[in-house]
Amino acid sequence: MQSTDAEHWNARYQEDVRFETYTHPRRFLVENAHWLPAQGVALDAAMGLGGNAEYLLQRGLRVVGIDISSVAVRQAKRRMPGLMAVIADLTRFYLPEAYFDVILNFFYLERGLWVDYRRALRPGGLLVLETLTKEMLSVNAEIEPQYLLDPGELEDAFKDWQILVSHDGWVAIDTPHPRAVASLVARRPIEWSDSFPD
Repeated sequence: MQSTDAEHWNARYQEDVRFETYTHPRRFLVENAHWLPAQGVALDAAMGLGGNAEYLLQRGLRVVGIDISSVAVRQAKRRMPGLMAVIADLTRFYLPEAYFDVILNFFYLERGLWVDYRRALRPGGLLVLETLTKEMLSVNAEIEPQYLLDPGELEDAFKDWQILVSHDGWVAIDTPHPRAVASLVARRPIEWSDSFPD
């Protein structure tokens, strides 16, 4: 039996034509593409229709794309036969240790995964993460606060890494209205301790 989340996202991808825009890469990823390696393995977490995954494939990376929506994953796989596409709930999916050179996480907030990302990135690997902050409540009070970041929370969570880009604020993101987001590009240190911060 499908989970409620899977059913919700399957219905949205089938019914909402606005999601066609998500076959394009996110602006923050494109603007920071110069940090990406020329080769390696990337993870696109909660990839949706795979716009970011396709961008990485075109740049020569091998890409694993994971999403809970079978509708989104199948559409992405049809467009990108070379994509290693997985239908899975990320909160119940094991990411192999020190396997990925790049991890992308756009507009999906599950703080428990941050420890997994730390473990799954190779030393020197790149994390690119962007999602909404609690400033969004000023324009949409119906958003559940647990899916929104506190000011400075994202950078603080990776303060022991090399922070390459960090931004909190209102930006225009493929939508008619600006959104309040935290955006981060961070590199896992080459020398790494197994003791993760809380």
